[in-house]
Amino acid sequence: MSKKVVIITGTNSGFGWLTAHSVAALGHKVYATMRDTEGKNADKAKALSAVENITVLDVTITDDTSVKQAIETIIAAEGSVDVLVNNAGFSMNGVAESFTTADVQSMFDVNVFAPWRFIKEALPKMRKQEDGLIINVTSGFGRVSFPFATVYAASKFGLEGLSEGLHYEVKRLGIDVAIVEPGAFPTEMSLKTGNASDQSVFEGYSAIAEIPNKMMSALGGLIESHQTNPQDVADAIVKLITAEKGKRPLRTVVDPITGEYIEAVNKTVEEEYAKGLTLFGMGELLD
Repeated sequence: MSKKVVIITGTNSGFGWLTAHSVAALGHKVYATMRDTEGKNADKAKALSAVENITVLDVTITDDTSVKQAIETIIAAEGSVDVLVNNAGFSMNGVAESFTTADVQSMFDVNVFAPWRFIKEALPKMRKQEDGLIINVTSGFGRVSFPFATVYAASKFGLEGLSEGLHYEVKRLGIDVAIVEPGAFPTEMSLKTGNASDQSVFEGYSAIAEIPNKMMSALGGLIESHQTNPQDVADAIVKLITAEKGKRPLRTVVDPITGEYIEAVNKTVEEEYAKGLTLFGMGELLD
């Protein structure tokens, strides 16, 4: 197996932390990005830097210049960018009306625009190489929008949309685009889910005020009963990296709780999507 240069975002915890270790263990060169490596993430950065085949980069994913400099640094050092794993993300919950415009913008900046910043910088090199892999970590909520996760789901829908169209645009250029759709896992991000800012609307939702608490309680019980393991997501990403070029699936569901449901959605969409591409004269892109 050829050794690859792999960029992974959001490596200070959760899926990103586990993926960085798992990919580096195979001998690939990993560039692990996180912010504030000399501040709140100093211990995480030091620990990852001590792992063979991992170099930590301090990157602010919401800043165009920071992302551009990171990609340029990697290309200067390695000469190539083989795999990009857009893993970083964050979540806020609450009734949709309680989200301010700033809340929505911040969610999309991390969950949609940040991955696009990396894609935009990495694609020219991948096209020149006629080889590359982009893996975008979305969510089961990138396929269905549940109440009280409406805005988070909207942002993941956005990333799904970017990924799906791009998958067909660049496949013939030697570049694979793949989506990983995790379900609910006990990660640091899920434990630090924030609340929307506009508290003034809550009084108007008194009729359903207890439902979000019931949902979170049910979710906690499901995670415990299914003993979900975040390493499964890292393993799915590794599997995509090691899979044969051009044969990688567009979507990979990693969800022992509701995965069957999301798989059914994906299957139906895939079938109808193929009909749509063919109808609009683009059936050749399905090959």
